[in-house]
Amino acid sequence: MNDLIQYAAQVKPSDRQLALQEMEFYAFIHFTVNTYTDEEWGHGHEDPVIFNPVQFDADQWVDSCREAGMTGLILTCKHHDGFCLWPSQYTEHSVKNSPWKNGQGDIVKEVADACRRGGIKFGIYLSPWDRHEPTYGNSPLYNAYFMSQLRELLTNYGNIFCVWFDGACGEGPNGKRQEYDWDAYYSLIRELQPNAVISVCGPDIRWCGNEAGYCRESEWSVVPASLRANEKIQEKSQQADDREFARRYNSEDQDLGSREIISQERELVWYPAEVNTSIRPGWFYHASEDDKVKSLEELLHIYYGSVGGNASFLLNIPPDQRGLIHENDRARLKELGETISNTFRTNLADQATAKASETMSGHDVMNILDGDKDTYWAPEAGTEQAMIEVDLQDEKEFNHIVLQEYRYSQRIERFELEYEQDGVWKSLWSGTVIGYKRICHFDAVRSRYIRLKITESRWCPTISAFKVYKGRQPNM
Repeated sequence: MNDLIQYAAQVKPSDRQLALQEMEFYAFIHFTVNTYTDEEWGHGHEDPVIFNPVQFDADQWVDSCREAGMTGLILTCKHHDGFCLWPSQYTEHSVKNSPWKNGQGDIVKEVADACRRGGIKFGIYLSPWDRHEPTYGNSPLYNAYFMSQLRELLTNYGNIFCVWFDGACGEGPNGKRQEYDWDAYYSLIRELQPNAVISVCGPDIRWCGNEAGYCRESEWSVVPASLRANEKIQEKSQQADDREFARRYNSEDQDLGSREIISQERELVWYPAEVNTSIRPGWFYHASEDDKVKSLEELLHIYYGSVGGNASFLLNIPPDQRGLIHENDRARLKELGETISNTFRTNLADQATAKASETMSGHDVMNILDGDKDTYWAPEAGTEQAMIEVDLQDEKEFNHIVLQEYRYSQRIERFELEYEQDGVWKSLWSGTVIGYKRICHFDAVRSRYIRLKITESRWCPTISAFKVYKGRQPNM
């Protein structure tokens, strides 16, 4: 078991996986002919003439994202209806046959350019399922078609931080189910956009398992390799033993990385979670939902559970028929951004000192307070329990503590936070995994001293950041 735990502790992320998780919070934009038909899933026979966002303003989209504190935007370049938001040379079902800008417009280009102007990253969603394309279901022909469109998006719009695939799949006009050539899709992305993560139906970032914003208590980034292979194996494999192996784990399972789970595995991988949900009940704009925008408390709950629970947060914002983010959505995004910014603006531990029960040469405990993501504290190898005491230098009131492990591993399985009051240590918070970031929030207390007790970890724990804040207490 010790060999397995040491192996699990040494599984590392790729640089592109790290870059994505450090983005923390970014936008999904669902926009297509569905916006004009008032449907969620298009049928593929919609007339391009209905697509006419006469007030379309990509800078307004980006400004809305920035006001929320978002760092990137993923655009649905083609949804299941097959309508392309760029003038693809491989289909007539696109903006080039719409009245918008007399068929001369390119939504993808304008959004990509606006993202660069606004200082946020640009990503693409391209649906493998295409209910318009006649070759769908003829697997070799459609895969060639899909690869051609993917190549257009990967070569004509600058750097892309993410290619987001879902697994929706159906039958084509020939009555046959399309078999996606995932390996070829991945190879093309790696060739043309090597720094882009491939998310959900991809090897880099996994789906959290729901679209409601629900977050696990223990979100492990180190999980069985079979989980990463799950979608692809189910689509492609004809071998019963492979299908059975794939069914062992599912994105919806509550436990994906505990010692009990990994003890049964031959191979582990770094495969972090992304929490995706929409600011409204639907993914596309519906006027009937203008008064159903998620409340600030709902969004904060998801933010704390995702960004504050070792996952990233992808929030969908659907533009309306004008081509604008609706006023209600934008007001809520601004409120959310201001709340997050105000809460985490002033680190009360910026002048603090720390001491540890255990240490290792070269990994001083003061590293947890230096603001450098590449430095950290760790005890001697094999030390799975340890304690750190932080001295804020004087008594302060606080209600948030943010913890981060060293970004190239995830090891802590359980921890406790305590504060000192009148010479007595009192319980403040208890949790399981930390990983990239754990936001601990509680009713405000006053103290000079805070203690972190790591009660369970893999091989030896690491801590890169310990920050203390006084901000708005979320109602959870």
